[in-house]
Amino acid sequence: MDKVNSLFQDICTDKRHVNPRTLNHVIELAVEIAREGREGRKVGTIFLVGDTENTIKRSRCLILDPLKGHPPASKKISDPNMRETLKELAQLDGSFIISDDGIVLSAARYINASFEGINLPLGLGGRHLAGASISRETGCVAIVVSESSIVRIIDDGEIVSEIIPELWMLKDTSLHMKGPLKHRTKDNVRVISRK
Repeated sequence: MDKVNSLFQDICTDKRHVNPRTLNHVIELAVEIAREGREGRKVGTIFLVGDTENTIKRSRCLILDPLKGHPPASKKISDPNMRETLKELAQLDGSFIISDDGIVLSAARYINASFEGINLPLGLGGRHLAGASISRETGCVAIVVSESSIVRIIDDGEIVSEIIPELWMLKDTSLHMKGPLKHRTKDNVRVISRK
């Protein structure tokens, strides 16, 4: 059985109300996308984990869904082939919806969420606003990969963690969280989470 990466243990907890192992797989994939980009360029995307019924109701496909019609067994987030497919699809606009049990249900989704009452720091764009809004309106957790290569985890409309995938980026990175924070570093990755 898959274990939660010790670096992400403060994020992948039961208080997130989603499967910690699924969340761990998604965060690991998000960090890979932030580090690698695609074809020499940075890529930004959103993964929405959990509460799929409400998340699907509050979103729509931007294009024909490239995952539609494929059997669930071939769409597991833990499958290396699926992970490579998701890296390619991350270049498209829109978000991914992932079930609590780790099945990627849909790709290239536009989030129909209200931005009213969302209070994110200046400098974060529409991708972060959409992730904050949908996570506040549903029970999902949003994992946002910024084109600046930072991965942010948003739960209930608030950033709960920021992951800096390369330590050399620390000097140019400003944190978007306030209050008591916990810092963890392993394998050249820094995770900053609320205590």
